[in-house]
Amino acid sequence: MMNSLRYSFLTLVLIGLTLMLSSWDDEERRAIVGPLPPVPDYADSTQWFIVDRGGEADLFYVISTETGDHMQDGDTCHLADTYDETLRKKMLKEMVAVDSFYSGKRLNYFSPYYRQVSIQSWMTPELAFVRLDVSIEDIKSSWQYYIQHLNHGRPFILAGYSQGGRGMFDVLAEMPDSIRERMVAAYVIGYRVSQEDLDSNLHIRLAQGATDTGVLIGFNSVKSPECTQAFSEGTVACINPVNWRTDSVSTPFVLYGRRGNDTLSVHCDTESHQLIVEGYTKHRIMPLIGIPGNYHNMELKFYYPYVRKNMADRVAAFLAKKKEE
Repeated sequence: MMNSLRYSFLTLVLIGLTLMLSSWDDEERRAIVGPLPPVPDYADSTQWFIVDRGGEADLFYVISTETGDHMQDGDTCHLADTYDETLRKKMLKEMVAVDSFYSGKRLNYFSPYYRQVSIQSWMTPELAFVRLDVSIEDIKSSWQYYIQHLNHGRPFILAGYSQGGRGMFDVLAEMPDSIRERMVAAYVIGYRVSQEDLDSNLHIRLAQGATDTGVLIGFNSVKSPECTQAFSEGTVACINPVNWRTDSVSTPFVLYGRRGNDTLSVHCDTESHQLIVEGYTKHRIMPLIGIPGNYHNMELKFYYPYVRKNMADRVAAFLAKKKEE
């Protein structure tokens, strides 16, 4: 009941926000967005992190929020400059980590730099959502370049984390059938997929098991439903990335760490559609936007061996189906 009230309140806030934003003119929007960094040119190889393994399938991954506000021509810029070496190093760190987490030895890896919204922006979500339009346009542009020049007709996995997950959903929503038939699966990690999103995009199906293909995999991790962040509240996408079930059956998993491993457990809460992680005691709250008991910043580290195997399993299932056709 409490979660339903919280979601209803959030829905009203978002409706009010939408009406407010629609009344703004272009000048007001430009003032909120602030100065714009250069548009990334995705024909420029420096705007990508690519690992070509000669594999049968690709992983196209969009990173989460790794950069903060910075100065541009004496003004505060809230969007990452993809040509700025200091900011690029921060983005590259996640790109490299995710490749090592997920790609294994067989997936080719493609991750674009993009003008992501700063971490400070998310302290006031209504500002972040306005600025997010710029980020999503870059993600869409990088995707179009990838499909036209880099994919060469191979099957692919989409994945995005946090604001990257939001952009990845928009790519999936607009994907034509001729391209979607090559999609193994889409992983939207750490961001809300609402019922309204699904109702507006009937071609998007939620995963129900470990090897279904052409589906969306989504999850958000918390200690309890009360610890949910605004950007994941109201989600209907929840599959357990350890046992690949959508019910409340719990399963143990190993959190691998540099100073030793830890055994935790996880299950889906079928009301809030959040992943409930039990037994974790070493959590550090995210700077600026974190709340106690929310494990948004641990999504990749918690489950990476299980997701890596799952990606390989889904690719194998996809290729097997193609051979049967």
